[in-house]
Amino acid sequence: MNQSNSLQGKTLLVVHTGFEHKKFIFPKLKRLGLTIIVLHKEKTSISPYVDHWIFADLNNHKECIAAIKGFLKEHPNIKIDGVITYWEESTLLVSRVADTFNLIGIPYNVTIKIRNKYNFREFCIHNGIKAPKHIIINKESDIETAKETLNFPVVIKPVFGSSSAFVIKVNTNNEINDVYTYIKSNVSSHPDSAEWDDLSIMIEEYIDGDEVDIDMLLQNGKVKFWSISDNYQTSEPFFVETGQAIPSSLPESSQRELVEMAEETLEKLGVQNGCIHFEAKSTNKGPVPIEVNLRMGGDEVYTFVKNAWGVDLVENAARIALGVYLKIHKPKDPKKYLTGKYFLSDNSGILSQLDIDEKLRTNKYLSEVHMDKEIGDVVLAPPEGFEFIGWITVFGDNAIDAEDNLTQLTKHIHYSIAKFDSESTIGKTSRKNRFSTASLKKDILIRAAKLENIKRINVSTLRKLKIGISCNGCDIVNNGGISDGVYLKKLLEEIGYKVKLYNFDNLSNVFNELKNSNTDLMINLTQKINNSVDQQPNAAALLEMLQIPYTGSDPYTLALTMDKIRTKKLMAYHQIPTPNWDYIYDREDDIRNDLQFPLIVKPNNSNLWDNVTQDSIVNNDIELNHKLDYIVNKMGKPALIEEYIEGEEYDVSILGTEEEDLEVLPLVQSSFANMPKSAWHIYSNDTDLNKNINVFQPAKKLSKKLESLITEISLDTYLSIGCRDYGRVEIRVDCDNNPYVIDINPDFPFETLKDLAASNTKNKKNNSQYFSKLIEQIIDLTI
Repeated sequence: MNQSNSLQGKTLLVVHTGFEHKKFIFPKLKRLGLTIIVLHKEKTSISPYVDHWIFADLNNHKECIAAIKGFLKEHPNIKIDGVITYWEESTLLVSRVADTFNLIGIPYNVTIKIRNKYNFREFCIHNGIKAPKHIIINKESDIETAKETLNFPVVIKPVFGSSSAFVIKVNTNNEINDVYTYIKSNVSSHPDSAEWDDLSIMIEEYIDGDEVDIDMLLQNGKVKFWSISDNYQTSEPFFVETGQAIPSSLPESSQRELVEMAEETLEKLGVQNGCIHFEAKSTNKGPVPIEVNLRMGGDEVYTFVKNAWGVDLVENAARIALGVYLKIHKPKDPKKYLTGKYFLSDNSGILSQLDIDEKLRTNKYLSEVHMDKEIGDVVLAPPEGFEFIGWITVFGDNAIDAEDNLTQLTKHIHYSIAKFDSESTIGKTSRKNRFSTASLKKDILIRAAKLENIKRINVSTLRKLKIGISCNGCDIVNNGGISDGVYLKKLLEEIGYKVKLYNFDNLSNVFNELKNSNTDLMINLTQKINNSVDQQPNAAALLEMLQIPYTGSDPYTLALTMDKIRTKKLMAYHQIPTPNWDYIYDREDDIRNDLQFPLIVKPNNSNLWDNVTQDSIVNNDIELNHKLDYIVNKMGKPALIEEYIEGEEYDVSILGTEEEDLEVLPLVQSSFANMPKSAWHIYSNDTDLNKNINVFQPAKKLSKKLESLITEISLDTYLSIGCRDYGRVEIRVDCDNNPYVIDINPDFPFETLKDLAASNTKNKKNNSQYFSKLIEQIIDLTI
């Protein structure tokens, strides 16, 4: 039944554009006659279907609300009639928007209860809904409690998250510690983890039964439509989805029980309106909820429901959000039977061959084939990642016919994964067209072969490598003297390397230069691009894209360490000691009231001391508010507030990547004893004042016990943040010898290495030779 005309002229706010495979949603919405406003961090490829953009950080709800208010103020003739998202991580924000602007939706206090899997389990227990025994892991001892109180097998998973990422089945208590450590160490690497409220982990008893998805349309508390699809047996222990079928083959009585359970759960939660993707299991003891997703299901769900029952979830979800009455007639029998499967890899590797027979597209039983990966893309299988290559769905006259068709049609798709080897980089191939057999793409293959050779190079032939040094245009001359890049080039050339400087201030030029170069390895000295520190990670990202090995941390870690708030959160998660702290994005944000003056207040997203002055330390609320006004309102940046620690400062430089290969260089001590009495004991933008700081390398009068403690904390920090090849952890030690991590810097340790060389040699010639050896050590570590 077509009710599209009732949507004509209405304005819908869509939060988050989603990945590329969700792009189909936007032309569909546009064809309904809607005015589309999209709230996202940036423009994407859906622009042709968007009438207005609102840009904001979707992880910062206050910023988003303010951006919407600002948009409405600038466009007084526009009235937002509804808000929606098709992206799991944005459901909390949508609830916040709906509450703020009095729109139809799910209240925020309900959504947070559902999104947090532990809270959802607690809710079920307290409301008479079946749920497995469970426990949240706040400390190591909670694992022992879980071993004693839960029946095995159990499931360990993040409290937040989606797509079964880091959801792992554990059969015995002997495995539980290792699995917990694996999740804790890797969960922050998930691409969506920045959008999760926290990275807590829970353990619950395994539920044995038939897993299903219940897709529902709910309006004013009434279920207007439901559909059940069966999930094929997941690939355990990682619960990797393998495929699904619609309609469900479960007995009608079991399906009825599932729908009644889902309806009861939603009613007790207080969910009145929405398109719901409800995951559950049908067990011999009755239906059990797994989790509730407050948005349309992803991947094949839309086409499954549309083809099986003729119901358009995109359109009807929009209707619910806009308050347009739903009248849906669900046929007694499905229009079609569908089944599908995911294309998976048993091992992490590179998609080296993909062949899709052209006959597949014309087959009358094909519903949809979607490939997330292209030839040359990395495919991460558990435990390295949770990715699939793509999926296919097919029709049939009945369930058995659909399964037979799936078997036949999947024969038209062939792919190969070159198994990933941490010591090796595998080449790429490409297709002449999207359906032809893969053929070698010569230039990329040559580059990949070069990477393979570099990885296997003998240390004795190290100096045959062609080295590039990434720097900036202004790095050719530094304060009238020789720059770091030029100095390093000179040193390496003196010992036999071929070296070239690359100016990363002009990314388009340097891209073409590097693409056509024969550079074997890049030493990444880039700290700014066009005088912008925020652009620093782009140098590493460009080198990643060109497949040129480089020294130092990856773009993710470089960006993370510039975001001091996220870094502090990650340190807190790994229980690394830092000064008590808080942060604000907006002047209306509350600050914890247990912070003790004096406090040091500085802008987020900065690796420079330029923004730290003697005035950065405040003694009272008046000074604090003045400083926060300046940072948040004038500079337009979030503010980091932490307790000032009086004491000596230690720089701990570390070389290496893997735990067993790490080397801690001699500690560098900064003493503030000669600072003027009126000055705070900090490094600041006052270079004259900084001259009063005495620097000792190696550190003096440091007990072995304290040195060992500082070293261990620094190593934990380095590994937790994910630094690679080198990095520097900055630590303050208070009067009671308590160390606190105040910062971590993944930049090339140029000055540290120069000072180390100077302290270990007696003349300039030996100094240069020692420094060259240290640089070669980093090159060796990188390859």
